[in-house]
Amino acid sequence: MQHLPFIAVEGPIGVGKTSLSKKIAAHFELHLLKEIVEENPFLGKFYENIEEWSFQTEMFFLCNRYKQLEDIQKDYLSQSKPVVADYHISKNMIFAKRTLKSSQFEKYEQIYHILTNDMPKPNMMIYLDASLDTLLKRISMRGRDVEKNIQSSYLQQLKQDYQDFMESFEAKHPEIPVIRIDGDKLDFIKHQDDLNQILYNIEQQIKKGELT
Repeated sequence: MQHLPFIAVEGPIGVGKTSLSKKIAAHFELHLLKEIVEENPFLGKFYENIEEWSFQTEMFFLCNRYKQLEDIQKDYLSQSKPVVADYHISKNMIFAKRTLKSSQFEKYEQIYHILTNDMPKPNMMIYLDASLDTLLKRISMRGRDVEKNIQSSYLQQLKQDYQDFMESFEAKHPEIPVIRIDGDKLDFIKHQDDLNQILYNIEQQIKKGELT
């Protein structure tokens, strides 16, 4: 049994994954692993024309996340240093299934499994969700140029894809604790009590010593 926390924070675009991950890292003194987003040279083109640029976009993300996890294993987890990440490597499959053509997805899936089969996987998941209106407002507020062309229909589909993924994830991995957070009811940015509640729930899971 591995008792070292490797926490992943997941949820649809704009839900607050990085913001919460930073607060978790600061509170529990964990190393923060942040995914590369705006550095992806294909992302802006992707939101303008998903069909044309999806394969390039997803491959860039997959290769960069693979490299990040490789470094995390070597520099932190193998040295008993706990980590919190603002993504789970499985998110690659969520997006790829939604955006890639079937022929592209078959190739992508093979590459995904080759790269990730021996990579470290988080042993705790925090799943953030929120209404479409909340997500759109937060995306607008943070003002990333690459996200200015996100369509609400795409975001709504992505929300459903995440919900389906999480149901499947919990069924396949009952040994991995999942903390679900409703971003419409809990605002961990504005309300310290809401943040305290989330941190308490995480602490209780860590204390159980059941992280695999």
